[in-house]
Amino acid sequence: MKIGNVDLGERPVLLAPMEDVTDVSFRVLCREQGAAMVYTEFVSSDGLIRDAQKTIEKMRTLPEESPVAIQIYGNIPEAMVQAAKMADKAETIAGGHGCEIVDINFGCPVSKIAGRGAGSGMMREPDKMVAITKAVVEACDKPVTVKTRLGWDDNSKIIVELAERLQDVGIAALTIHGRTRCQMYKGEADWSLIGAVKNNPRMHIPIIGNGDVTSAEIAKEQFDRWGVDGIMVGRASFGHPWIFREMRHYLDTGELLPPMSVNDRVALAKRHLALSLQYKGDVRGIFEMRRHLSCYFKGLPDFKDTRIKLVTSMDVQELYDTLDYVSERWGGEPLETVSNVYNV
Repeated sequence: MKIGNVDLGERPVLLAPMEDVTDVSFRVLCREQGAAMVYTEFVSSDGLIRDAQKTIEKMRTLPEESPVAIQIYGNIPEAMVQAAKMADKAETIAGGHGCEIVDINFGCPVSKIAGRGAGSGMMREPDKMVAITKAVVEACDKPVTVKTRLGWDDNSKIIVELAERLQDVGIAALTIHGRTRCQMYKGEADWSLIGAVKNNPRMHIPIIGNGDVTSAEIAKEQFDRWGVDGIMVGRASFGHPWIFREMRHYLDTGELLPPMSVNDRVALAKRHLALSLQYKGDVRGIFEMRRHLSCYFKGLPDFKDTRIKLVTSMDVQELYDTLDYVSERWGGEPLETVSNVYNV
C-alpha cells in the first residue's frame, strides 16, 4: 500500500491518532513494535494559527518514528489551510523530523470537538467538509489523507458517496471508522460500509479500516473479508503496543505469537518509561506515563496496591523499583496464566 510516495508495504497496520495517548514516546514504541505508520495527537488548527506553544509542540516528531502523519482538525476553512501549511513544514516550525503525510480529522466524536462542528461534526456539513479538504490538498506539498466515520447517525450514513467526493478533490488515502458520530464508541463497528467503499469501482485510493480490531485474528479476518488496503488500531493498543508485532507476524506467517510474559511486559513498560523521561523530562514524563503504566498489567491479581504506586509516585527510581517488584512477584508466565492460577 502506498500513500503518495510513502510505501507502507502489504497489508499494513497503523497506529490511530488519539488525544493524550499517541505522544512521541508511544509513537516511537509502536513503530519499534511493528506499526507501519503512526499519527500524532489531534492538532488544533485554531491553536496553530494563534501560535499556541503547546499545540505547536504536538507537531514535533522524530526521525525514528517515520513515517508519521500530523493530524489537524478544525471547521474554519482559512484556519485549516494555514494549519495544513504549518503541518506540511512542521520541521521548520516545530523542529524535529516533520511528517510524511498531513491528515485531516473528520472523525473525532467527543463533544468538545464535534459539538463545535469540527471532527465528526463535519459529517453534518459534507459540502463544507469537501471544500475544506480541497483547500488543504491544494495548500500542501505532502500527501493529504482524511480520517472520518460512516455518517452523523443511522439516518445519514453518507460515507460511500462522501468517499468519492473526497477522492475527487485529491486526497491520497481515506481511513474510515465503522461507526457513526452518534454511536461514539458504543456497539459494534460496521465494516460492511467500509467494504462498500473499498469495492466501489470508482475508488482507486487506499482505504484503511478502523474499529474493533483487537487481535491478530480479527485483523486478518477484516483484510480477507473486506479487501481493505490497511487497518488502523486505536484503543486496542492501550497497554498493548506489541499488538502491532502480533498482527504483523500473524499476517505474514499465519502463526500466532505466544502471549507476552509478565517479565516481558515489565521490560516494555520500562522502555516506554525511559522514552517518556528522555523526551519530556522527569516531571512531565512521569505524569504522562500514568495513563499507560497501569494498562500494561491490567488483569493481574492482587495488583491494586502496586497499581496505586505506579500512578502516584513522582520518583523515577521508585517507579523502576516498582516495575522490578512486578517481575519478582508475578514472574515469567503470561498474565493470562497468572490470573487463571489465582482464580482457581
